[in-house]
Amino acid sequence: MNRYSQLSVLFSAVAVMLLSSCVHNPDVPVSSTEVQNTPDIFPDYCDVTVPCNIAPLNFMLSSEVYSACVARVSTPGGEQRIYGKGVKVQIPEEEWHSMLEVSKGKSLRVEVWGEKDGLWLAFSPFEIHVAEEPIDEYLSYRLIEPSYIVYGYMEIDQRNLTSFEERQVFNNKVACDSPKGQCINCHSYQNYKTDNMMFHARGTAGGTIIVNDGKLKKVDLKRDYTISSGVYPAWHPTAKLIAFSTNKTAQVFHTVNPNKTEVFDSASDLILYDVETDCVSVICSDQELLEVYPTWSPDGKSLYYCKSVPLPEDMRDKDIRTTFQKLQYNLFRRSFDLATRSFGEEELVYDAAMANKSVSLPRVSPDGSYILFAEGQYGCFHIWHHDADIVCITLGEEMPLRLDLSKMNSAGFSDSYPSWSSNGHWIMVASRRDDGNYSRVYLSHFKNGKVGKAFLLPQEDPEHNIYRLKSYNRPEFMVEPVEISVNEFSKVFPK
Repeated sequence: MNRYSQLSVLFSAVAVMLLSSCVHNPDVPVSSTEVQNTPDIFPDYCDVTVPCNIAPLNFMLSSEVYSACVARVSTPGGEQRIYGKGVKVQIPEEEWHSMLEVSKGKSLRVEVWGEKDGLWLAFSPFEIHVAEEPIDEYLSYRLIEPSYIVYGYMEIDQRNLTSFEERQVFNNKVACDSPKGQCINCHSYQNYKTDNMMFHARGTAGGTIIVNDGKLKKVDLKRDYTISSGVYPAWHPTAKLIAFSTNKTAQVFHTVNPNKTEVFDSASDLILYDVETDCVSVICSDQELLEVYPTWSPDGKSLYYCKSVPLPEDMRDKDIRTTFQKLQYNLFRRSFDLATRSFGEEELVYDAAMANKSVSLPRVSPDGSYILFAEGQYGCFHIWHHDADIVCITLGEEMPLRLDLSKMNSAGFSDSYPSWSSNGHWIMVASRRDDGNYSRVYLSHFKNGKVGKAFLLPQEDPEHNIYRLKSYNRPEFMVEPVEISVNEFSKVFPK
């Protein structure tokens, strides 16, 4: 063997030794004390029902209490895998998806051990139920800091739910270097697909960015006869039509109220925008009341929306900053004739005010049988209202039934912005339940009117949601990714 061959063998041996030293193969503790409760893991994935294609549900024990964590995951067929490094359990994607595949319609069994003060504790096992129904592969959201005053840096990102891949759709700096900044918001898709989509850019060089059959354009939706440009969009499921509200919106800040900030409208109407003709028509414009948050039925034959109820007569002329807690919204709908582009008379769907409540952000299930919305005591901007919960009622019945969402809602924290997956088996909400400040994505299984325990969007590092100090705003399901690059979007803005 020549000198170069000897060196090659030596380097190979060293490489193998170094690689081996980096591989962490934890063992189940030989001796441990049993604890008669499930582990207090973050995120809480104990006894949840998850999609058969979701990314690994990585979790951790508190580093303030424990020094190490080991978990054993068992499939229904008896296969076992052991994970743990420090206080975290992080499962390789390939292994995780292999376990999900053999567990469809059944459950994974998870056993957890935690080392505390040099002693191992063995917690009661829990299950992760694997549904046969997949979830839409993609999710998009705006990441925003709750700075209230300045735009700062914000972005719309898309996440692959089967993995941890996250990619930017757009940000507010690429096309705007003005100190006044630019706000980007309200991304929306037609039928969960991205060849017809839109988002708003407000402020410097602002406008509504619309993708029509993959082609980009920026439009100004403000007309002489509308309150403002379009807000809160909803694509018609089959036609190149988008329903918006037009709003005069303001916000005030509380000094002692735990809700922190209040957002309200002094005026709002509904409009319809024709993407092909650039025509804006008014759907409804009540001079005394407020209409907001349009959303279509899946067949496109009905438009649902929220509308305020009249204030008590002695309050109607007072400053809204003193009456906002009395402002409540009910759920309405109008029929829609696509051939004539005409709407029918208004019909009350859900009377929340009768129960001293207010609704916002309705979404109809893909099969048209249910409707989700956020509900709080007052107003239409429930993301900052600690009493806000998600409600689901049946449609098509004389007396709507209210489903039990107790496993999905949190207690004492805002749950808002609900939406359905394209197959109707997964509900997503933006919730502030983790710390009261940041909205994060929670998912629940839905089947035959039954709603499962909500679980936090999984991350590669379970600490990610603790240290990412941004809210997940307007989370939207997608069946495919946005293929247009950030640079391509920026080209519709003037230089």
